Amino acid sequence: MHYRRAASFSGSRLDIHPSARKHGVTDADIRHAVRNAIAIVWWDSDRRLYLGPARSAALLEVITLERSDDLESAIHAMPMRRQYRGVLMRGER
Repeated sequence: MHYRRAASFSGSRLDIHPSARKHGVTDADIRHAVRNAIAIVWWDSDRRLYLGPARSAALLEVITLERSDDLESAIHAMPMRRQYRGVLMRGER
């Protein structure tokens, strides 16, 4: 697992899987959170956790999978849970 406190979206395109909409986060807010991420956690070579603001400035957690066609798919999005505060503050969980 690798942490970055300030980072930017690494993929050239973001696809939003229907599962990312489960918690009612809009596509526009998912894209905004990923593009403006405060921190990114690399869980493995193809899975990332983005912590960033929705358009309202509420913090979101967005999980993406990197695909072989230079596309990232957002598979999960919801308001950021308390367990990730440490990632923002100290770069750790």
